Amino acid sequence: MTEPEPTIELRVWRQFLTLAQTLHFGRAALQLHITQPPLTQAIQQLEQRLGALLFERTRRSVALTPAGAALVDPVRQLLLQAAALQARARDAAAGDIGLVRLGFISTVGFGPLPLWLRAFRAQCPGIAVELIEATSDVQARAFERGEIDAGFMLHAPGQSPELPSTPARAQRLSLGVETLVLALPEGATWATGQRLRPRDVLDQPLVIFPRSATPSLYDAVLAFYQRHGVTPAIAQQATQMQTIVNLVSAGLGIALVPQAVTQLQRPGVVYRPLPASLAADAPRAETTMFWAAQPAPAVERFVAFVRDVLAQPLGYRSR
Repeated sequence: MTEPEPTIELRVWRQFLTLAQTLHFGRAALQLHITQPPLTQAIQQLEQRLGALLFERTRRSVALTPAGAALVDPVRQLLLQAAALQARARDAAAGDIGLVRLGFISTVGFGPLPLWLRAFRAQCPGIAVELIEATSDVQARAFERGEIDAGFMLHAPGQSPELPSTPARAQRLSLGVETLVLALPEGATWATGQRLRPRDVLDQPLVIFPRSATPSLYDAVLAFYQRHGVTPAIAQQATQMQTIVNLVSAGLGIALVPQAVTQLQRPGVVYRPLPASLAADAPRAETTMFWAAQPAPAVERFVAFVRDVLAQPLGYRSR
């Protein structure tokens, strides 16, 4: 196996560029703070390494060859990039630049996330946010594999998000708790009447997300029905809230959805709170942000931004 050739040092490229700009060995050596013989030797060794003559020399002049002229701009860019590395490393360590791979559920996408991202971009223009929309279970697996840096998950209040990682490997921040509301088919007269009767709600087929997507919230919804002596007929399961709302609009059943989903206005669907007699023990959902226990500086900056937003009067709903 052939050994790779050693990389040409930046010092040598700097010597080449200085000579290319001055076209005079004496002046170039003076600018480089070296004597002329080491410069002459360095250029000769560079030409031997490249297998090409870079400069035409006579007693009276030095001129670039076509090969030398072709290298001037790339070498200038190389040296500029090398000079910027130190500042870039400092910026990355400070969290001024970087990448945040962010998982999110659709309810956060319907809610404050778009405006949060706009404000974060204005505050930290050097940090890119890569969005990955996924259900809570998919995010958990992606986080375990190191494919996302942080995410937003939905679960029953007080229940830990279903992360496969141990608590020591993940940090969590609650964005808030909200009562689920009804998504009802607009074509049903009982759904649009002035008074919504509890039995009309409890007797309808249910459109719901699979238990695997968020087990604690699925269990909380079914427990709500069971407290009222009902085992709901599951009409259809769907992982995305958009799909659940579309199935309701088609008349397949009703759904219990987070308040943020009401931003999704779909013909054939009306959103209503649970009847008063059912509202006291209505199922609720909590949204939690999670991230690594030892995050990259850019991720820390995003977490700090979210904390600041939540500290504002509107909290999770802050726009």
